[in-house]
Amino acid sequence: MLRFDKTTENGSARFALEGRLDTSSAPELEQALKDALPGLSELTLDLEKLEYISSAGLRVLLAAHKAMSRQGTMKVCHVNETVMEVFEITGFSDILTIE
Repeated sequence: MLRFDKTTENGSARFALEGRLDTSSAPELEQALKDALPGLSELTLDLEKLEYISSAGLRVLLAAHKAMSRQGTMKVCHVNETVMEVFEITGFSDILTIE
């Protein structure tokens, strides 16, 4: 199960993710990001409480990254060891801006 809190202000949005980003929860996040992207210049994904990410979750992050690279910036912060390991194995650590 995935929960996320969205905060938007002055062209920037922050999504704090909690739980598991997998096949069952990825479509919900994907839709929320698509709805939020128009007009954004900055997107931050806070993964501090994200316990797990699957290939479906990675696909959502990649799509958001591609969209934001055309209109602004996207960064990922507070990545825990488990998720960082997935990013490193898949090469996402080279693609995403991680703080």
